[in-house]
Amino acid sequence: MKRWLISLLMLVSMQAFAAIDTYDFKDEDTRKRFQQLTEELRCPKCQNQNLSDSNSPIAKDLRHEVYRMLGEGESDSEIADFMVARYGEFVLYKPRKDASTYVLWYGPFGLLLLGLIVVFAITRRKNTAAKESPESNLDDEQRKKLNSLLDQDADK
Repeated sequence: MKRWLISLLMLVSMQAFAAIDTYDFKDEDTRKRFQQLTEELRCPKCQNQNLSDSNSPIAKDLRHEVYRMLGEGESDSEIADFMVARYGEFVLYKPRKDASTYVLWYGPFGLLLLGLIVVFAITRRKNTAAKESPESNLDDEQRKKLNSLLDQDADK
């Protein structure tokens, strides 16, 4: 029983080590850029994991591709453009501001503004209705009739 458990633990621990990529960088800045890029780029397979957290085979390939492109001296924007050209805007956790993403970036502010306008209009309408007395909508004849009815009730 113990041998089986030890074998299982060794197998699991080897799986954990298999997911770790090691890369040699020429300087500390390149290593930081690699970490930043792999954290900003989304894994196309895992959807809600970035490249640095994902263990999928495509994430491993893309980490290697980022490493290769950094080694060739490409800029962060060139690497991001390459990934977007292959996988679409989906790979960016922070989508770019262009005509196709204006609603994404500015839609919440527009909805907030619209909501504030509606609340302001409703509040103003209620205040205006409360200030107006019911008698202000009556003509002279109706006002006289109302007053006479009120006087009759007061006399009783």
